[in-house]
Amino acid sequence: MSDIPENDQQMPLVSHLTELRTRLLRCVAAIFLIFLGLFSFAQQIYTLVSAPLRASLPAGATMIATDVASPFLTPFKLTMMVSFFLAIPLILHQIWGFIAPGLYKHEKRIAMPLLVSSIFLFYAGMAFAYFLVFPLVFHFFAMSTPEGVSMMTDIANYLDFIMTLFFAFGVAFEIPVAVVLLVWIGVVDVKYLKKIRPYVVIGCFVVGMILTPPDIFSQTLLAIPMWLLFEVGILFGGLIRKRGEHDEDSSAGNDSNDQPPATQP
Repeated sequence: MSDIPENDQQMPLVSHLTELRTRLLRCVAAIFLIFLGLFSFAQQIYTLVSAPLRASLPAGATMIATDVASPFLTPFKLTMMVSFFLAIPLILHQIWGFIAPGLYKHEKRIAMPLLVSSIFLFYAGMAFAYFLVFPLVFHFFAMSTPEGVSMMTDIANYLDFIMTLFFAFGVAFEIPVAVVLLVWIGVVDVKYLKKIRPYVVIGCFVVGMILTPPDIFSQTLLAIPMWLLFEVGILFGGLIRKRGEHDEDSSAGNDSNDQPPATQP
């Protein structure tokens, strides 16, 4: 019996669009409900997120708000972003529910672990940035402040800066998932990835140079985890077969089953 999607039935385009709209509304509702639960703690959330910078400020220095509405709008914006980040598992669950009916059984066995690991790695990248990178980066900035200049960061500018880094580190930690997907769909193979390893290492340090302050320690702090995650992707990529190979094996098995039995002499 061929390996076919479990729910292999034709659906009109309107039905697909209706289901997509329903799942998008569920995602928006999830973000909104989480936001309602966190809104009353908006000030505390901003205090927690700004802790790495405030710990590096010189004695007597504080953060400032240059716009009249910043003391209210900036924590409001941060809470909305935190709600989105917390809703990512629910959002990915809705995406999975939309595409899963069209997947083969063997594809689901690979896609589900990738989905779960992508959520874990994204949160791990954000935690890595908050607990390890932010203290080093802000300490470097504080130590680099010219004499006679007071370091007093605007709260809105700080929010834009850390959101960029949060997203960058979260995406960077998705490297193993990206590598496994590229191997699985046949874009590259493990041998090629091993061959270009020296270029990947250089690329990791280039990315580290762009995302971190211009000191070798901070660059290495990001580049080495990215390289290690690339190696993890190669390791798991070698344990799976390409999607096309699996389909060819299935079709070959079906062809052999369809052949008539040999006649007896």
